[in-house]
Amino acid sequence: MKKRPPQRSKIKKSEIKRSGKGKQTRASAGTEGPRLPKGLQATVERVVEFQWTIAAYNPDLPAILSTPAMIGMMEVAAAEAVRPHLPPGTISVGTRIEVDHLKAVPQGTTVRADARLIGNEGRFLVFEVQARAGELVIGRGKVHRAIVPLPGFSAPGKSQPRNRILRARNSQPQ
Repeated sequence: MKKRPPQRSKIKKSEIKRSGKGKQTRASAGTEGPRLPKGLQATVERVVEFQWTIAAYNPDLPAILSTPAMIGMMEVAAAEAVRPHLPPGTISVGTRIEVDHLKAVPQGTTVRADARLIGNEGRFLVFEVQARAGELVIGRGKVHRAIVPLPGFSAPGKSQPRNRILRARNSQPQ
């Protein structure tokens, strides 16, 4: 006899509650969090180093800022915007990104990433982010983060896996 996969549970009306502004929120364990004021913001500014370029991964490509490096700057700015307001023993971690990388900039360019908190539902946060090189907008979008307890991420005595860069090999038919 075939087993059927478990079905997703449906949200009952009794699980919906209204916040102070009349907005519906889900009332389930683990979603409660601090109410952080909208508008919290932070900026991260860095000069593009070689290891942040796509040439660091493939020397056949130009030394321009990689999309993951730009997103990393946006994530750091978002984390810094709320860090002073988080409850003790918690951090925020990235859960989703919706970002467009609009323009390429070369190694040596100064890039500024800005993040502004635009939404907060329990422990879930949404930021509007933008990266600029001078007045040129090179990327923009949204970063989603969640507030989580720190002990789950820094258990003492556990070794962290080492990062490895694997080179892509182009296989040519012989």
